[in-house]
Amino acid sequence: MTKEKLLQIALVAFGATFIIVYALAVVWPSGWAWHHGAPYESQYFMMIVGVYATLGVFLILAARDPAANTSLIWFTVWSSAMHAAIMGVQALQAPEHIGHLVGDVPALILVAVVLGVLAPSRRMAHT
Repeated sequence: MTKEKLLQIALVAFGATFIIVYALAVVWPSGWAWHHGAPYESQYFMMIVGVYATLGVFLILAARDPAANTSLIWFTVWSSAMHAAIMGVQALQAPEHIGHLVGDVPALILVAVVLGVLAPSRRMAHT
């Protein structure tokens, strides 16, 4: 299997996962929701759900032609790494959020590492 085909599969898989963040919070709140109560009870969480669902759709669309969507892929790599770092620190500071260290934090690290390894370099995308 080629690196591009693996990238296409990863983009679809991660895109689909981003689309179902709300469902993940319902099924496993201690690993995906940063508030108590139902996911819809947090305006902040619903905003994050909207942003990630939108990103998920665009990652799935990017799988058609990854080289033409290099900026989106690298945005996903770096924003996922930053988001994971911030959430990791926050989870370590609050015992009630420790479950995130086995939920959304490693999930975002996985997104950053896999897409970072498979993404075309910006130089290759322009040739």
